[in-house]
Amino acid sequence: MNIKLVGTLIGISIIACPLLYIFVGPALDASQLETLKILGIIAGCSALFCFVVGELTGNNSQMDKLWSLLPIAYTWVIAARGGMTPRLAVMAVLATLWGCRLTFNFARKGAYRLKFWEGEEDYRWAVLRAKKEFQPHWKWMLFNLFFISIYQNALVLMTTFPALVLMNVTVPFGWVDSLAAVLMLGFIVYETVADELQWAFQSTKWKMLKSGKSLSELPAPYNKGFNTVGLWGVSRHPNYFAEQGTWCAFYLFSVGGGIGIINWSIIGALLLIVLFLGSSAFAEEISSAKYPEYARYCREVSKFFPGKRYRTS
Repeated sequence: MNIKLVGTLIGISIIACPLLYIFVGPALDASQLETLKILGIIAGCSALFCFVVGELTGNNSQMDKLWSLLPIAYTWVIAARGGMTPRLAVMAVLATLWGCRLTFNFARKGAYRLKFWEGEEDYRWAVLRAKKEFQPHWKWMLFNLFFISIYQNALVLMTTFPALVLMNVTVPFGWVDSLAAVLMLGFIVYETVADELQWAFQSTKWKMLKSGKSLSELPAPYNKGFNTVGLWGVSRHPNYFAEQGTWCAFYLFSVGGGIGIINWSIIGALLLIVLFLGSSAFAEEISSAKYPEYARYCREVSKFFPGKRYRTS
């Protein structure tokens, strides 16, 4: 993650979303605009919370905690205000399943506490804060305000725009919607499997390391330090692949509703893909510095799409 990427993401958001809305459509009616206003207020309050609490506590994972919860709230608000049509209800249920999975996975890492401002912070924020680009602190504070708090909240809201454009659609639930539902559910299951494999690998690895063994003394495949088991042997980021696929499938519902193959609600899915390109590059930069074999792993294994299996020997 770097300043240029952040600037690119914000620039694309500011320029692309209005252009798509103006030239591609569809235009929002009064009830949809009122719903968007409600969602915008929620997102604005969330952004303010993330910034203030992040600055006061030094824990910048406040938005990480809300990332899985906000889409649930957004889609149910839309579904309720849209008359709870079958399509909107299915979308809300699937978004809830997605959110429950992600919340559980983050919770077992110690992210949530009764004192909600506490909890484990994503390790990447500490690495990023220490970079010279974010010294002195006021530079990090601006990054926290505009990217972590405002931009990420806006992005999460934008991923649910396909539901918003479908609020007043009367086209019956059809085969495209069924395909979207199956794909989204499939990606949720895929990501669940990837997370379970990663959790099992990392838990076992750290248990052995805490017993006093060095990384080189661990049995294979733990001695590499990074996961190459199952889905992680054919994709460097199977969880990111499934996450992107989930929201692309969510967008497909708008096609099923007759909005058009390309409409402005695609902006959330597209920006999410760009974000994961940067996030995965940053994670790999950290892993490459920690694990000698990680560079070969990157050369041999696809970043997102499942491909050729990693050669362990």
